[in-house]
Amino acid sequence: MEQSGVFKSVCPLDCPDQCGLLLHKEDGRIVKVEGDPEHPVTKGNICNKVRHMTERIYDENRLKYPMKRVGAKGEGRFVRISWDEAISTITSRWKALVEADGPESILPYSFYGNMGLLTAEGMDRRFFNRLGASQLERSICNSAGSAGYRYTIGGSYGVDPEDTIHSKLIIFWGINAASTNMHQVALAQKARKQNGAKIVVIDVHKNQTGRLADWFIPILPGTDSALALGLMHILFAENMVDTSFLQQYTVGYEELREHVVQYDPITVSGITGVPVEDIYKLARMYGNTSPSFIRIGNGPQHHDNGGMFVRTISCLPALTGQWLLKGGGAIKGNSGYLSVNTTKLQRPRLLKNKQTRVVNMNQLGEALLSLEPPVKSLFIYSCNPAVVAPEGQKVRQGLEREDLFTVVHDLFLTESAKYADIVLPATSSFENTDIYTSYWHHYIQIQQPVIEAYGEAKSNVDVFRLLSKGMGFEDDAFAESESEMIGQALDYSSNPYLDGINFEKLVEKQFVKANVKPLFPGKLRTPSGKIELYSKRMKAYGYPPLPTYIPLVHDGDHPYQFIPAPNHNFLNSTFSNNQKHISLEKEARLHMNLDDAAAAGIVDGDQVRVWNGRGECILKVSAGENVLPGVVVSQGLWADIEGTKQLVNTLTPDRIADMGGGATFFSGRVSVEKIYSDV
Repeated sequence: MEQSGVFKSVCPLDCPDQCGLLLHKEDGRIVKVEGDPEHPVTKGNICNKVRHMTERIYDENRLKYPMKRVGAKGEGRFVRISWDEAISTITSRWKALVEADGPESILPYSFYGNMGLLTAEGMDRRFFNRLGASQLERSICNSAGSAGYRYTIGGSYGVDPEDTIHSKLIIFWGINAASTNMHQVALAQKARKQNGAKIVVIDVHKNQTGRLADWFIPILPGTDSALALGLMHILFAENMVDTSFLQQYTVGYEELREHVVQYDPITVSGITGVPVEDIYKLARMYGNTSPSFIRIGNGPQHHDNGGMFVRTISCLPALTGQWLLKGGGAIKGNSGYLSVNTTKLQRPRLLKNKQTRVVNMNQLGEALLSLEPPVKSLFIYSCNPAVVAPEGQKVRQGLEREDLFTVVHDLFLTESAKYADIVLPATSSFENTDIYTSYWHHYIQIQQPVIEAYGEAKSNVDVFRLLSKGMGFEDDAFAESESEMIGQALDYSSNPYLDGINFEKLVEKQFVKANVKPLFPGKLRTPSGKIELYSKRMKAYGYPPLPTYIPLVHDGDHPYQFIPAPNHNFLNSTFSNNQKHISLEKEARLHMNLDDAAAAGIVDGDQVRVWNGRGECILKVSAGENVLPGVVVSQGLWADIEGTKQLVNTLTPDRIADMGGGATFFSGRVSVEKIYSDV
C-alpha cells in the first residue's frame, strides 16, 4: 500500500449524495479529505461532516483492541483482551445459548452506519442466517415511505437527479436538503439560475433549506397528505390535469377525482395550518409550471401516517403528466436502479427455519424487556441503539439486564458499547474493500483500502468470518473474498440497469452509472404496470385504496407536537462524540414558537425541561417564528455527555407506522417548562 499520494474514494455515510472523494495521504496517514471534481453529480463539493472526517478516523478515543467488561453495565469500564479470547468468549456463549434456548435467543442489531454493501448486508447476513438467529426488521429510516411509494410507483424509482437542472419548479417537501441532500440543493440553485426555477420548501421548521427557498410554507406535523389532497382537489376542479397522461399511464384517476372533492381548501387549511390562499397559490403554481419536480423527504414518513403521506405525494406528478418531461417527476428514492443480487450476497437459504421470528428494530426496548422467549444475546454493529432507537429509556433498561450477553463492534465506545460484555474495534470504510450504491443518484462506486487497519480493528466481513470459524461453520459462503462477494452482488439479471457493471470495471473506473432510462414510456412494477392512483393491492391489505388523510394516533394530552429532526454536522449519532463536529454544531436547542414561549414565560436562551411519560430532556430554547404554534423541534442526536439530559429519543414513541414497519419518531407529544435557577 502506497504511503503517500492522492487516492479516489467514496463517502460511506448513510446519505443520498454518496459523494466521490479524494483522500490525501502522507506517510501512511490521511491528512486531507476533499471532494472528487470528476464525480459527475457531486463534482468536488462535500459537507463539513466529511471534510473533517480525519478528526473521526484519528480520534484519540477510537477503539484500538478488543475489550471485556469489568464494571457495571453502562459504567464503561473495560480491560484489553486478545481477538482469540474475544471470539472464543462470544462463540462459547452462543453455542451454550443455542443448546439451551435455541438460536432465536440471539439477536443481531445493525443499520447503515457504513453504507458499504459488504459491511451492511453481506457476511453478517450470511452468518446470522446460518446461525438461525432472530431476524431483525431494519425499518428505522425509510421503510414506511418506501412501502407507500411502492404501492403507487412499483419500486424505488424516480427522476434522474442530474435532469433536475431543467426543472422550473422544485418543491422540497419534508426534507432539510441543505443538511441531508446538499447536491440536490446545488442542482436546484443551478435550475434557478439557468431557468428562473422557483424553489418551494414545505416543512414544519424553517431550517437551512427553508431559508434558501423562494417560498417557505410552514405546515403542522403529520398533515402533509391532507395538503397534497387539497392540491389535487384544485388541480381537478380547475382542469389543470393532463388527461391524456392519466388515461395512458395511470389507473383510478376517475375514482381519485371523485374522492378528493371532500378535501376542499377550507377543510385542508383547518387541518394543515396552511392558509387557504396559499393552498390555491401552490396548486396553481404546480398545475401551470412544467417541468416541476418534488423531492420527497424522509421527515413526514416518520409519523403514524407516514406511508400514506408518501403514497399521496407520489400521485401528484401523474396528475400533471410531469413524468414525461425532462426534469419533471419526483424522487423519494432511486435505489431500485442499483439493486443488487441480495440472494447471492446475503444467502437467505442458509436460514433453515423459515418461520424464524422477526423483531422490528424500532421496538428494541420492548423486545429486550418483554419478548418471550427472551433475547439472551445481542450483537450490535454499525448502529448505536442506546441513542438512535425510540423509547430510549426502555432500550437502556433492556441493555442493563445482567442476563443479556451483549457484543458491540464499533469504532468508538459508544453509549451502546458501554453496556456490552465484549467490545470489538471496527475499521473505518477507508480501511476496507466494499461497494456503495446511492439511493439518490445513479452511480455505483468502489472503495479500496487506502490506509492500514487502525490498531487491531477488523472489518465486519473479517469479524463474521472469525465468528463463523469459531462456531464451526464450514460453508463455502464464509470463505469467499470481498471481490468474489462483490462479483456475486453485481451478477443480477433481474436488474438490467446493472448490465456491464462488474468488479473489474469498478476497479478501473471508480464509479459507473447504471444504464438508466426514463420511467415513461414504459411499464412499472405495479400489478397494473401503471401508476396506481387506486390500488387494489392496498385494499386487499386493509388500507384505503385511494390516497387518504388519516390523523395521527393520540399520543397523550401534552400540548406540543415534538419533532426531533436531524442537524447539520452530525448524521444520526455519528460525529456526535467528535469534538470538531460538536464545536461546529455548538449546542442542543429546542425551537419554539415565540407566542408559545411567551405564554409559558420562556424567553430565547432559557433552559427548559422537555418531558412526557417516556422521559425528559434539558435543552436551551430558540424562540422565534421558525415553527408554528403547538410545534417544537430539536435538531440532532447529541451524545450522552455526563451532566446533560439531551437524548431526545428518550421522548419518542416506539409505535409502528402505517406501512413497512416504519418508525414514528415525529408523532410524539411533549410538555415544555422553564427551569428556574436556585440562585
